[in-house]
Amino acid sequence: MAFDLSRRTALKGMMNGAAVAVGVPLLDAFLDGNGTALAATGAQVPVRFGTWFWGLGVNPSRWFPDTAGANYDLKPELAPIKDYQSKISVLGNFNVILDGAPNLPHASGGPAIRTGRALTAERGLPGESFDVTIGDQIGTRTRFRSLDASAIGDPRNSLSGRGGGNLNPSETSAASLYTRIFGPGFKDPNSASFTPDPQVMARRSVLSGVTEQRQALEAAVGAADKQKLDQYFTSLRQLEKRLDVELTKPEPLQACVVPGAKPPEMTASGDIEAVIKNHEMMADMMVMALACDQTRVFNMMFNNGASSLTRIGSTITHHQLTHEEVLDNRLGYQPEATFFLTKIMEAWVYFIAALDKVQEGDRTLLDNTLILAHSETEFAKFHTIDNIPMMLAGRAGGRVKSGLYVDGAGTPVSRVGLSLQQIMGVSIDKWGSKSMETNKTISELIA
Repeated sequence: MAFDLSRRTALKGMMNGAAVAVGVPLLDAFLDGNGTALAATGAQVPVRFGTWFWGLGVNPSRWFPDTAGANYDLKPELAPIKDYQSKISVLGNFNVILDGAPNLPHASGGPAIRTGRALTAERGLPGESFDVTIGDQIGTRTRFRSLDASAIGDPRNSLSGRGGGNLNPSETSAASLYTRIFGPGFKDPNSASFTPDPQVMARRSVLSGVTEQRQALEAAVGAADKQKLDQYFTSLRQLEKRLDVELTKPEPLQACVVPGAKPPEMTASGDIEAVIKNHEMMADMMVMALACDQTRVFNMMFNNGASSLTRIGSTITHHQLTHEEVLDNRLGYQPEATFFLTKIMEAWVYFIAALDKVQEGDRTLLDNTLILAHSETEFAKFHTIDNIPMMLAGRAGGRVKSGLYVDGAGTPVSRVGLSLQQIMGVSIDKWGSKSMETNKTISELIA
């Protein structure tokens, strides 16, 4: 028997006198020779984007490479990435320009990287973060526009939002993240059966009825109300797209393996051992959310900016140590504070490795993803915000070169955000505000 192989291939037959059809997963036979697109239609394998954050920076002389380009040298504090160096680029000497705004300790750096703007208030974001903009570009046909998580257990630990001081709250435990992704509303893309939720169908029907009356309503109101209605209907259209996703049988995905059991609920804790465990479980959940195409955008926060990490048996926080621990003159750094940085870099490698284990044709999920990892300060003891450590992992489906050290030579950090958005398909030719407005991308990274 000959098969016409395509993404829509199904095994068809009869059972008890009734016709049945069983879907099959995303097989290599459905992909082109490079494993990057569906052979029948040319549709590309999804490209994803994410961020990974850690607080309190690095010891610069022990972290940043000395020489720009490929095969960069690995200093002691960057050594944990050795096995993945060819898939990770390091970014240095990109500066945050405040234009007279205060340097708010542990608060100014992160928002400047994410929005291209100087922060003028203690909390929130001064503008839309680039992950949200990218989500509007690549996340409209997935169940979640983005997923946000904080391994340290604080829902306010977030650098994602549309501005105006607002932040997208983070999931705080692997158990809650599991429920959100794989709980009610999840449709297994590899299941042979699919039954649309009647409640979702009803909501979709109601929304369609509302949008059909839009023009008549807009004609009856003034300019100010028209602007409000435009914002309202834009939100409705976004919700309709999400409901459409929930009412459409998912495409089968070979890499999607639904976790067998919900992780145990963990009490929020700043103990580094507990945070590492929570992060590992969250990383595994996030990887499967991407592999199952539940989202194409994510934000993973390992700890908070003014890091409240501790060690079991101690009440002294990571943050306290960066300011109070005496600098060891023989070593040239603060060994107790640096212990936490070593654990943070190991956690970053765990996340990268989890993505790289998932095969998608000839590539891995990491190859089809682009992740920006960054901190909020360079050297925590002095709250410096120039030369904040940043890394890029993955190749965005072949759009990005990897394994480089890029020296920004003191140019604005907004070049990073502009480059990321352009790589991910956002139509934008400049980004940032005031002295951080730029139209100069990081050409070294573009494949």
